[in-house]
Amino acid sequence: MASGIPWLSLLVFLPVTGALLLAFLPADRPRMVKQVAAAITLLDLALALLLWSRFDATTSAIQYVEKAPWVPALHIDYYLGVDGLNLPMVLLTALLGFLAILVSWNIQQRVKLYFAMLLVLQSGVLGVFTALDFVLFFLFWEVELIPMYLLIAIWGSPPPTGRREYSAMKFLIYTIFGSAFMLVGLLGVYLSTGSFNLIELGHMDLRDTIIPTTLLFWMIFLAFAIKLPMFPFHTWLPDAHTDAPTAVSVILAGVLLKMGGYGIIRICVPLFPDVAYAWAPTLALLAVVNVLYGAVLTLRQRDLKRLIAYSSVSHMGYVLLGISGLGEIALTGAVLQMFTHGTITGLLFALVGLVYDKTHTRQIPELRGLAHHMPFIAAVFVIAGLASLGLPGLSGFVAEFLVFIGVYAEFGFYTALGVTGVVLTAGYILWTVERSFFRQPDGRYAHVGDATLLEKAPLVVLVLVIVAVGLWPQFVTNVIRAGILPIVGRFS
Repeated sequence: MASGIPWLSLLVFLPVTGALLLAFLPADRPRMVKQVAAAITLLDLALALLLWSRFDATTSAIQYVEKAPWVPALHIDYYLGVDGLNLPMVLLTALLGFLAILVSWNIQQRVKLYFAMLLVLQSGVLGVFTALDFVLFFLFWEVELIPMYLLIAIWGSPPPTGRREYSAMKFLIYTIFGSAFMLVGLLGVYLSTGSFNLIELGHMDLRDTIIPTTLLFWMIFLAFAIKLPMFPFHTWLPDAHTDAPTAVSVILAGVLLKMGGYGIIRICVPLFPDVAYAWAPTLALLAVVNVLYGAVLTLRQRDLKRLIAYSSVSHMGYVLLGISGLGEIALTGAVLQMFTHGTITGLLFALVGLVYDKTHTRQIPELRGLAHHMPFIAAVFVIAGLASLGLPGLSGFVAEFLVFIGVYAEFGFYTALGVTGVVLTAGYILWTVERSFFRQPDGRYAHVGDATLLEKAPLVVLVLVIVAVGLWPQFVTNVIRAGILPIVGRFS
């Protein structure tokens, strides 16, 4: 613990405590429920910012450590801590968790349960990013399943236009399928080493295991690849995004996908460096398939939500490409790509939600000339789109540039193919903006208004973050580097 205060426990369990508090609020006071949920997530964000401000980026040591025996007979500990690898993910989760509450302000159906599930989801994700015991990590990994399932199944798009139950169940089946393999891999590691401590395991030589290390690597990797999502395990994502409510799409794209990339870097790479190095060309190939396949499918989409969903498949390929480089610059780029993609895609889904709420359609051919009626939303959409395609000065450029520079020396051909994805991204982003906002106005939308003050707040915050990281990336990269160096040291 730091200064005797369990900062990480407060951070992780404050949202779920808030969810319990919501249960005691009167059901006929939905505004009070929303205000309490907003206050809880704002306090959680303040805690995350406090931890960031006090973090020592000059050392690779784990900080704010909380460790206590949990199941001593099995060497399972309650072990939380942060370093430069997971602290950016913690801050991203806290930020998007607060903004998701603001985005959800117009929710009217089963308000108490909805906001309680959002808070429980936030605790589960924060637990994944801060847990340094493999069993604790796995338990938090499973905790997020139930609230995400309910949020899509209850508040998602209803029939006949939506398939919320189908999409929620598909998400659940895919994730549980991956979790089953992770559990077997977890047990294989423990039976070979007698430890669940991820930091200790990251310094061990795991070549002599009861299950071949290559098999262990791919079993654990599969769980993270599904969450990333990696082709061909990506098909749950567009359905989940299409039918999820706006705030849930923000959280899903913003932080849940990052659990996959984080797991690969935190567990697969440092525990099995020899396997990661041997299979790095395969990872690079899979990454390029993700980038190009996702981009081509994005070009074919007519629904704004599905378009952003497939673009996420493409952009998460850059994370996997950075991981395949296994060097300091490449891995720093991969982690920064997770952070920047969370803010950019979260912003895009928030914008799509506003467009749908005001026009009652997400079909791109039906949306034209909207800039005349909602100029603020159109301007922010252009900024988010330019960040997504990697315009210099915005955060997306910095992350992709680091990935390309870091991977080029090892996989020049795959890097060149990855750069092609940037061209395709520019194509579908600019085409989408032109079709939706800058053609002849449609008389059907003459009555629609621009974003309200409350609706503008999360958009402005995310734009400021995107611009700030784009102009001053050291704010994040210096922290990331502190967490990456021990992992890179496994390959020296």
